[in-house]
Amino acid sequence: QVQLVESGGGLVQPGGSLRLSCAASKATLDYYAIGWFRQAPGKEREVVSCISSRHDTRYVSDSVKGRFTIFRDNVTNTVHLQMNSLNPEDTAVYYCAAAGPYYCSSRGTRRREYDYWGQGTEVTVSS
Repeated sequence: QVQLVESGGGLVQPGGSLRLSCAASKATLDYYAIGWFRQAPGKEREVVSCISSRHDTRYVSDSVKGRFTIFRDNVTNTVHLQMNSLNPEDTAVYYCAAAGPYYCSSRGTRRREYDYWGQGTEVTVSS
């Protein structure tokens, strides 16, 4: 059973930072690629970033490149999404999800490959 639990969302001012966390079992992180997605009100869910269990391959979407970083903490079995220089366009519900290990590459990932999803954590960027 794959279980993913997100945390770390909240209200932040423009220019601020947040770190989202996706907690899972060691077995899950050793096998699955983990992706972060977001869904803003009235919009489709979009890919933000992913990290593979193979060779630590990572992908970050152009919309957040240079501001967001994905990394894995093998001590706490958590995948984090560090979000800096936040702006109001980053306001959304953020989800982490798990897919087979080869579905995250440096060129991208696809939402349809992800079989397991967390419950989401809300991020609001506003002054």
